[in-house]
Amino acid sequence: MTGEHARHVVGGHESVQIFDTACQTLREGMFPEAIDALESLLEKDVDFPGAASALKCAGFWKERGEKETAQLDGFERAEQLLGHWRLFQAFLERLADTPERCTFAIKQFVFSSALARYGSVAPDAETSGDPYLLLQIGRCFKGVGNYDRAIECLERANRETRDDARILAELADCYSLVNESRAAKIFFREAYYVDPQAIDLAGLESPLVQRLAAKLRARGITEPLLSEWMPVYGAIWGVFSVKREMKPLEFGKLKQAIYHLEKECRTPGPEREQSVPRLINRYFWLIDHYMATGEPRERVEEVLARLRETDPRVYEEYTT
Repeated sequence: MTGEHARHVVGGHESVQIFDTACQTLREGMFPEAIDALESLLEKDVDFPGAASALKCAGFWKERGEKETAQLDGFERAEQLLGHWRLFQAFLERLADTPERCTFAIKQFVFSSALARYGSVAPDAETSGDPYLLLQIGRCFKGVGNYDRAIECLERANRETRDDARILAELADCYSLVNESRAAKIFFREAYYVDPQAIDLAGLESPLVQRLAAKLRARGITEPLLSEWMPVYGAIWGVFSVKREMKPLEFGKLKQAIYHLEKECRTPGPEREQSVPRLINRYFWLIDHYMATGEPRERVEEVLARLRETDPRVYEEYTT
């Protein structure tokens, strides 16, 4: 081995060690130390893969740490951390080549810190009857990779308050991450039926949902309408394929919702853009109900005719 080659190998090994140290400090929330390590690395090896992006990530969190308000209690600080995480996700979209190790380390810090702060305010939070607190703790357990504990909290939250799209979507996400695809599809379908706009799509990690969102973005559909079209194409493309029979009260509410949405769709304006996919999704639920309960085929055909009148393209995709 030549001296020059030996120096290159030694230098490369040293760079890797510095980057490892930087990731560890990110995981511990020591952002100024991470910045020092990454700046040192870039002085030695300006082209080290991902170092420049990692430095920007450390800077993002250092800036927010400096703005931390001492007056905040544990709950408020936990909420602040999760709010910063949502901003960070948008920040990451503008960066290129951010190493997964870097984002994973920061994620571990954020969600473990938030979890500790929720616990400091309510030590018995996991057994409390507060659905919002259970939702947030469930999100934290999901964030640190403890999906079983996350599901426990979210199931408890779902028992405390029915028909909360946020809780249903997070439950679906966790079931997807533990490869319980049937449960995931059921809960995703329910969540997007209840309220698409309440769902934090960026916070969902399931490949099932993110692939669906990516296909819709490729069609030029963006937020906020993206969330409305998710259940429509989730049904057409077989993503939300697990269905259940509706209860009589739910069926009555479905028919009432369809009546109001059809009126909205007859009125031109920005609301119509949101009402059309919501109406189509409810047509799908109505068709599924008729088929599950053995209603005459004419009833299904009547709904299909209303679907064709509302959106001929979706009708073609649904029926072919």
